[in-house]
Amino acid sequence: MAREQFQTLTEPMYYILLALTEECCGVDVMDQVKEISGGRVRVGPGTLYAMLSKFEEHQIIRRTAEEGRKKSYVITETGLMMLEKEYQRLKRMVEDGEVLRKTS
Repeated sequence: MAREQFQTLTEPMYYILLALTEECCGVDVMDQVKEISGGRVRVGPGTLYAMLSKFEEHQIIRRTAEEGRKKSYVITETGLMMLEKEYQRLKRMVEDGEVLRKTS
């Protein structure tokens, strides 16, 4: 099941899914990831298209259009739930890290 395979998301995976909260094609996803992360995270075509394929296979995203080689995608409800779960996990990690800041 997708949830087990994607127990936690890598940074590129997280940002790809964030980008796909709005329908867009692969090139736009790469641009969105760069923009959303303030340029800190960049996704190359090899990584992107491998992830899009895995996400689509596990119904985390769905293809919305295909014109020649250009394919557009959007996140599914399953993907949104995964994104929310990862967001909550990351938030807890930051909160746990606040303990360290208080003792320093």
